[in-house]
Amino acid sequence: MKDWTDILDSIEGFEWDEGNINKNWERHGVSHVECEEIFFNSPVIVKGDALHSASEDRYFVLGKTDTDRLLFVVFTVRGARIRIISARDMNRKERTIYAQTQKDTEV
Repeated sequence: MKDWTDILDSIEGFEWDEGNINKNWERHGVSHVECEEIFFNSPVIVKGDALHSASEDRYFVLGKTDTDRLLFVVFTVRGARIRIISARDMNRKERTIYAQTQKDTEV
């Protein structure tokens, strides 16, 4: 599995189609715009998801939207695009990890 920092420079955008653009809205009330926003707000925590990477490398990200909604997003990279697999609100444990990271990165 590639390290996220190694592939970040090659990302050109996001891949959406009818199969994944509405899925997270219908299941968790998360819009595709919110999914994209978390990649541009600090801090953003990205880790590999080796357990679920059988057919392609998967990653998960903890991040916040422009309105400070805290999200957990699973994604893969196809070519030079991020494809969101699933998105939901962070659970309590994830919020704690995110808050500590946010505290550690404050200047």
